[in-house]
Amino acid sequence: MTKPPFSSEGDHSQPADERGFFAEQQAKRPALALPPVSQDDAHYHGHRDRLRIRYRDHGDTALADYEILELLLFRLIPRRDTKPIAKALLERFGTLAGVFGASPALLQEVKGIGEAVALDLKLISTVAHRTLKSELKGKQVLASWSSVVDYCHAAMAHETREQFRILFLDKRNALIADEVQQTGTVDHTPVYPREVVKRALELSATALILAHNHPSGDPTPSRADIEMTKMIVDTAKPLGITVHDHIIIGKDGHASLKGLRLI
Repeated sequence: MTKPPFSSEGDHSQPADERGFFAEQQAKRPALALPPVSQDDAHYHGHRDRLRIRYRDHGDTALADYEILELLLFRLIPRRDTKPIAKALLERFGTLAGVFGASPALLQEVKGIGEAVALDLKLISTVAHRTLKSELKGKQVLASWSSVVDYCHAAMAHETREQFRILFLDKRNALIADEVQQTGTVDHTPVYPREVVKRALELSATALILAHNHPSGDPTPSRADIEMTKMIVDTAKPLGITVHDHIIIGKDGHASLKGLRLI
């Protein structure tokens, strides 16, 4: 009888079975050397773990703004110390809202922020805007006025050019649509009352809330803002369309033309 190649009988120099053979071959191979962990790497990885634990155990109130930004950047920039980048973003743009409101081009001017990270930050900003907008859907907007202001502020406060935005409402004052009708320069947006009313009729809207931003940061209405608003009111009223308010958004606040008794 022919002996099997790996047998416990006869030649005892061979392994007893295939498992032993492959184990022996594996033992003969040189072990792969893992790259050494530098002290810098160990430092920021330990820091990341501690920050995550603080957030898990105590929530966002236990963290400064730059630490919240760090937590986010951990995911976007996995192999770098992100604390200097987070602090540089806040130094450049002032606040978390300023960071997320900045354009991708401006974000990339900060050392450590590439195109992919800049777009990820803008994606997070978009999610926040959509979340605020969803709070208005199907609700009586006038009963959720703070939500309207919060949404407009998130959407427009950090734009570098003026935007003229319209919230179109139905007869229950529920939101039908939210549209940016015009985008202008740093201090002017051309607005055409007939186009505003035409779009309202297309959507069967019976009420409007107007909003635009002042990139300068000061929400004080200008004479042109007041005159333009009155023209829209006068054009819309004969057609049964009410202008509830015109909100002007600045970086640090807002102004209501209705609240100022200017309409």
